[in-house]
Amino acid sequence: MSLHIDCLPTGRGGLLGVTSLASPNTLNALTLASVRQLDQQLRAWQADPQIVGVILRGQGSKAFCAGGDVRQLARECLASPAQVPELARQFFAEEYRLNHLLHHFGKPLLGWGHGHVLGGGMGLLQGCNRRIVCADSRLGMPETAIGLFPDVAASWFLNRIPGRLGLFLALTGSPLNARDALDLGLADYFLLDSQQDALLAGLQTLDWQQANALPGLLEQLQAEALAHCPTGQWLRRRAQIDALLDNADLAGCVTALLAQGEGDDPLLREAATRLAGACPLSLALCWQQLHHARGMSLADCLRMEYTLSQNCCRFGEFAEGVRARLLDKDQQPRWRWPTLQDVPDSVLASHFQPCWSGAHPLADLQDQP
Repeated sequence: MSLHIDCLPTGRGGLLGVTSLASPNTLNALTLASVRQLDQQLRAWQADPQIVGVILRGQGSKAFCAGGDVRQLARECLASPAQVPELARQFFAEEYRLNHLLHHFGKPLLGWGHGHVLGGGMGLLQGCNRRIVCADSRLGMPETAIGLFPDVAASWFLNRIPGRLGLFLALTGSPLNARDALDLGLADYFLLDSQQDALLAGLQTLDWQQANALPGLLEQLQAEALAHCPTGQWLRRRAQIDALLDNADLAGCVTALLAQGEGDDPLLREAATRLAGACPLSLALCWQQLHHARGMSLADCLRMEYTLSQNCCRFGEFAEGVRARLLDKDQQPRWRWPTLQDVPDSVLASHFQPCWSGAHPLADLQDQP
């Protein structure tokens, strides 16, 4: 996948950096090459005093970014059972470095999160300091369906969602609409797809020296769009979901959620169906991951996620999940541990232990005070 890079002139001689994920046929899936290109470009713009702000978007009408190119990662894992392919070592390290850079980007960084914003796409959008969603936005972290876990700093941002909704979203992979994203603190502004040109034009004429100029522009455009914002789904179900997950035991939480498959609420029935198809090891990892991440810094969360990612490649459930869901598409994953009770404590613990020698590949990441 390539990126389309442009710089638009703004007032007083400044430039607006515009970078577009440019692979609409793959829903702008992230590859190692595109992660490297995006990281390099953002670092160059951050150091360039002429760049006053950056907008990150995706080409095509269907997606901002639907995640990483897990198909190629899984193929490499299938070709080397019980090992961590070099692609996995490089991809996850460089993707997580990019996530860290986004969260600490020192200039206004606008993410245009239209269409599918899934997995790695959520990592990109959540790192932006002005996160925009649209009427067709569909956000989510569906990794438990493919034997992975919510990564790209999800340990950080899911733990900051009200109540137990972050845990619910991690376990079930349930999607969010634009109103949900605003309600749960995963987006800042709602705009219409048709307003993107008006936003770019406004950014070019903006007085970037005025602190309130950018929020004023975004709030003005949002005021014109809010009537078209969809109705929120999840915040009004918070009390019910909090009660369902008010259990110190993962198995008890899963049982309570699965029981909603026989209930009257269509959204909770759908969530129960998603949960029933999830990888049991992934559910156990999510439970531990979000617990461990409480109180962790962003950098420490990313370091933990890197360790998990390498072990997910090594133990094989990830490769099997992608095979069943996306490669062979038989939708019949043959999990090595088919129930939560089958997952050995030793295997779960091993996922949190380094499987490489030497220093952690992300040891140098530091969070700004």
